[in-house]
Amino acid sequence: MKSGQNRKDIHPGLEVDIILKQDQRTGKTTRGIVKDILTSSPTHTRGIKVRLQDGQVGRVKTILG
Repeated sequence: MKSGQNRKDIHPGLEVDIILKQDQRTGKTTRGIVKDILTSSPTHTRGIKVRLQDGQVGRVKTILG
């Protein structure tokens, strides 16, 4: 499993665990399939921001697929 800090490792259709904005304090993750990549920079220390197919937005914690 890879961390979600490198944009090159993430693409639409990939299964990931993300942390939603409201879950940042607890660290609770949400699993889903990437629809869009929202972070434009090649890396981000807290994780690349993505939109899942169900519309939820958060930062990638772990890449599963």
